[in-house]
Amino acid sequence: MRIQSIRSFFAAGVLTLGAASAWSQVAVIMGPGASALSKDQVANVYLGRSFDLKPVDLPESSPLREQFYKKATDRDLNQVKATWSRIVFSGKGQAPKELPDAAAVKKAVAADPKAIGYIDKAAVDGSVKAVLTLD
Repeated sequence: MRIQSIRSFFAAGVLTLGAASAWSQVAVIMGPGASALSKDQVANVYLGRSFDLKPVDLPESSPLREQFYKKATDRDLNQVKATWSRIVFSGKGQAPKELPDAAAVKKAVAADPKAIGYIDKAAVDGSVKAVLTLD
């Protein structure tokens, strides 16, 4: 009986650690010459309050997309979708362009000084600059 309790406790601990490690550090990226941005500046771009930059998104199915929006805007994906639906319907802007994966986001951001995206911090290299890191 005690061994089963210990095993159950250990299994619960492993599951908790696995869930915690599933959350990555998210790097908001721009071209190599970009300046650092604040969380509010990034949120304004990704919530359609500022159109100075061209935001790009990972696919909706990407777990990193959900993490990004939660960490950067304090909103879930449904709230963000509703915000962009209103903006697009009113004709005031276009939702961020969705790209297929982190490599495509990095390539698009490296090619356009006005583009901004987000990827796992571990994937940042010399072709882009992390202008904000979200833990």
